[in-house]
Amino acid sequence: MEQNRETEKKKYTARDRTRILLYLLSGSKRFFALGVVCSMLVSLFNLLNPRIIGYTVDYVLEDTAGGATGPLQEILAFFGGASFLRSNLFVIALLVTAVALFSALFRFLLQFFLAIGVEKFLKRTRDRVFSHILRLPFSWHSENHTGDIIQRCTSDVETIRNFLSEQMISLFRISILIVFALFFMISIHPMLTLAAAAFVPVIIGYSLFFHNRIGSQFLRADEEEGRLSAIAQENLTGVRVVRAFGREVYERERFEKQNSGYTKLWIRIMMLLSAFWASGDLISNLQLLTVMVFGSVLAVQGQLSAGAYISFVFYNSLLSWPVRELGRIISDMSKAGVSIDRIAYILDSEPEKDEEDAAQPELTGDITFSHVTYHYENAPTAPGVLEDVSFTVKAGTTVGILGATGSGKSTLMYLLDRLYDLPEGGGTISIGGTDIRRIRREHLRRNIGMVLQEPFLFSRTLEENIAITGRTEDKKLIRKRVREAAGIASLDHAVARFASGYETRVGERGVTLSGGQKQRTAIAQMLLKDAPIMVFDDSLSAVDAQTDMKIRKALRERIAGATVILIAHRITTLMQADRIIVLDKGRVAEEGTHDELLAMGGIYRRIYDLQLAQDEE
Repeated sequence: MEQNRETEKKKYTARDRTRILLYLLSGSKRFFALGVVCSMLVSLFNLLNPRIIGYTVDYVLEDTAGGATGPLQEILAFFGGASFLRSNLFVIALLVTAVALFSALFRFLLQFFLAIGVEKFLKRTRDRVFSHILRLPFSWHSENHTGDIIQRCTSDVETIRNFLSEQMISLFRISILIVFALFFMISIHPMLTLAAAAFVPVIIGYSLFFHNRIGSQFLRADEEEGRLSAIAQENLTGVRVVRAFGREVYERERFEKQNSGYTKLWIRIMMLLSAFWASGDLISNLQLLTVMVFGSVLAVQGQLSAGAYISFVFYNSLLSWPVRELGRIISDMSKAGVSIDRIAYILDSEPEKDEEDAAQPELTGDITFSHVTYHYENAPTAPGVLEDVSFTVKAGTTVGILGATGSGKSTLMYLLDRLYDLPEGGGTISIGGTDIRRIRREHLRRNIGMVLQEPFLFSRTLEENIAITGRTEDKKLIRKRVREAAGIASLDHAVARFASGYETRVGERGVTLSGGQKQRTAIAQMLLKDAPIMVFDDSLSAVDAQTDMKIRKALRERIAGATVILIAHRITTLMQADRIIVLDKGRVAEEGTHDELLAMGGIYRRIYDLQLAQDEE
């Protein structure tokens, strides 16, 4: 986990974040572009009305039309002249209303285009992130908490969504408002504009300072939320274990401790934000006060007309709000930046890849493990899980693997299925003479049926769980094959006692089934795969000896011709195998048939005698 945390601490630049956003925005960019155009038009129409009101006060109500020059004189003439407008003020009212209506129309289009763009972005982001997660190596999933991954796919995606739908568009709109407002203000009085604009760099600089301070706090908050989600997810999925060992109080206190730290962190963040917002409001109000006082003095001195003063105050209000809002957006962008980094961590994680010359050969030959040595990545200097392991599984035979817990039995099968990859210099595993690193992963896994030590069932019906590996879409044929497989796995008698039969929902992770029923369901799943290589990883440990014998007998009849690897602790499960391999501390200690191993008088014999004595007792 620490290794991945170090990877995640990689500093993403603005260019990196832009790259990720543009990749996720593919297919919705045009809607955001139309939103930006509509936002510009909304800003422009919002800036017209103060100018209209100022002209009305100066050149219509005050009867100073003679002072109007250039384009203004032509505009007044177009509407009938100042005297006509003075007698028909409704024309100006209609003009103001028309401008407001256009502003409302483009505001509606802005929200319409944004809604489409954001939803398309959300769909693409969820699809891409989920698809990428499915292609990441098994080791990556082992090193990252499920709760934290879920939080990245939900909370962080939602944060980016809010940034795009609110903050990004607001950033464009505010920038346009500031430029247009300053343009109109300069045309009214340059010196007064300079006094108003003096506060803009102060607010922006202050916001950038807080942006850097708050960014690290948001990263910590997201990490703490991920840990909180992981604790909740672990307790919800492991509720039976918590109840069985009476750990409710301990787990509640553990959750509350994490929740308390998370809450305190957010209180500190909100205190920082409160100080930032309050200070920003103070600076903005000082700016408004400065403009009003300075403008009033200029108006009294006759350097600024009443209409110009009114227009300038309007524009200054329009300038003050976006500048203050710009500061908040810059601050809020810290959180969006953290979320983009956390999504980028997933998308930049290297997925599983096949070699360029990877092929799809027939996987019906011998399986050969040659000098296989494997260390876990998080303990490269520790003794290897597997040390120089070599043996061959002849095609069409059944080989049993026996060994103490931690001897590397399951690791061998994970390497065979390429859930773990052999490092360079770690030996080779081949099927029919072809190194598995030269075989396409999808093809390899499609031809290796595995019943894992801890079977996982989805929250679906029993029939859907068994049929999940089926290779046909014919529902009638699938239903028939499901029942055949369930019969071989000795599951049909248990299903007959269920009220809904094969339509029984097994609950999340198969919680409504017993350990033996889950194992038998997993065996039935694998049988539907019709794979030429079948691996049973201690998959009969939760069933009684009689059921074990019944299943093994049915399996021998069903899988004749397939290459079978049986991993077990119970010797009675392995004694009918063509060959048995005994692992001890990651090495092959003994190899032979059941009778040959008994005659050796080694580890196998000692285990056999112990289990025989236990059975007799």
